[in-house]
Amino acid sequence: MIHTLAYAMLAVSISGALLAAQGQAGDADLVARARAIHERVLTLDTHDDIDTNAFQPACNYTQRLTTQVNLPKMTDGGLDVAFFIVYVGQGPLTEAGYTDAYRQAVEKFDAIHRLAEQIAPSQIGLALSPADVRRIAASGRKVAVIGIENGYSIGTDIGHVAEFHARGGRYLSLAHNGHNQLSDSNTGEAAGDAPNQGISSLGRQVIAEMNRLGMMVDVSHPSKASMLQAIQLSKAPIIASHSAVRALANHSRNLDDEQLLALKKNGGVVQVVAFSGYIKTEPPEQTRARQAAQQAVRKEAGACPLAGATAAAAAPPAFPRATVKDFVDHIDYAVKLIGIDHVGISSDFDGGGGIVGWNDASETFNVTLELVRRGYTEDQIAKLWGGNLLRVWRECERVARQQAEQH
Repeated sequence: MIHTLAYAMLAVSISGALLAAQGQAGDADLVARARAIHERVLTLDTHDDIDTNAFQPACNYTQRLTTQVNLPKMTDGGLDVAFFIVYVGQGPLTEAGYTDAYRQAVEKFDAIHRLAEQIAPSQIGLALSPADVRRIAASGRKVAVIGIENGYSIGTDIGHVAEFHARGGRYLSLAHNGHNQLSDSNTGEAAGDAPNQGISSLGRQVIAEMNRLGMMVDVSHPSKASMLQAIQLSKAPIIASHSAVRALANHSRNLDDEQLLALKKNGGVVQVVAFSGYIKTEPPEQTRARQAAQQAVRKEAGACPLAGATAAAAAPPAFPRATVKDFVDHIDYAVKLIGIDHVGISSDFDGGGGIVGWNDASETFNVTLELVRRGYTEDQIAKLWGGNLLRVWRECERVARQQAEQH
């Protein structure tokens, strides 16, 4: 009886070991398949903020900076394309305010051009079209594209839209945090504050000009009313460059089902954002603490945030944060509601973005791994990682050509 029990226990032990080994083999196969897919598809992130201090000859993205995005980290994680953002915070709606916002925007345009054309042209190229994106990526270089966050920086001069397009801007968000001269912001939702009642008369002219130029209209920060009006006004599909799903996280920056369905009907795309506070709703005090910690890290890093120089402040204090699994839950929801052709991926790195598992560009593969784990095919993953965004961009260009031919 003792021998029988011993044999039984041995059999259980062997069986458990075999199951564990099979599980490990299965995981290894899944990782291998995911890596192969990740290497083959074009990976594109539509929202990465920049600091012009890190676009200088002595301090730039060829170095392993503490920034969430730079060329070494893009290489490590297999991130092919980054939309670098010409962002200007909301200021006073005065001539002085507009002048200063324009100055800040031009500084960021110049910084991005400096990186791609003077500092590291052999490592990264600036794309002005979807065809450029494919061509530059095929050359083995990383790809930079320029997005403009906050139409405040164009002031009241419609001519600045064409100027910013000539400087390389390929999408423009109508507003940021705070109402401006073009559109109401999502930040007015709680108080019901909407001075423009959506999009202003000037904002309507800006959308028409963007359509004429082939520039994508971005609705990630404007109010819900502004977003729905933009769909009605635009002759081309629009994008939400970095937003998540409101049904899963009730934040005014996210899109509700009505907005997502309108985006689908418009032919546009929502670039689901890996911003912890938009993926898992967190208390306001926690958001403020996290942002204060991130600002402290940047301040300690100094003018040039070289990796290693500020190792003690390399990460903010640990707060409960969203994970890659939480993030892909938002992708799953959007895909099920509006279809695989209308969903994409963004990070908002160096602008507050980052989650456990995708906290900087070096961890980009983890998103693909989770998508493969959930059964997404290579074709579907290629659409999510940039195919859908490039389709919308091409359609905006087509609409612009069509308008030109009609005139």
